[in-house]
Amino acid sequence: MEVQGKVKMIGETQTFGNNGFRKREIVVTTEEQYPQHIMVEFVQDKTDLLNNFSVGQDVKISINLRGREWTNPQGEVKYFNSIQGWRIEGVQAEQSAPGMPPVPPAEAFQPADNLNEEDHDDLPF
Repeated sequence: MEVQGKVKMIGETQTFGNNGFRKREIVVTTEEQYPQHIMVEFVQDKTDLLNNFSVGQDVKISINLRGREWTNPQGEVKYFNSIQGWRIEGVQAEQSAPGMPPVPPAEAFQPADNLNEEDHDDLPF
């Protein structure tokens, strides 16, 4: 699965426990009618993937949904979900229709100054 949007926040790498478990969070704001602020966590060696990105950048993140069960000291079972990223890439803003090559600016074309209105038009229509 993927999440695409603009980077709103990139957190610092956090280290937990004696094993040195590392986690880093990023928040991406989707660009839709009702924008959503989606927090994605990167863990262990994947935390370094966020080093090359900054706030305001358009990104696409490949994610896995994770769920776990936890029993509190009173014996109640609780369930938690997380969104875990495993790849992130920059996305260029769409300027033209998908699959269409970009159109060069008008200045890239030379003006046609050798027009002759009396030339025969051989077009069939």
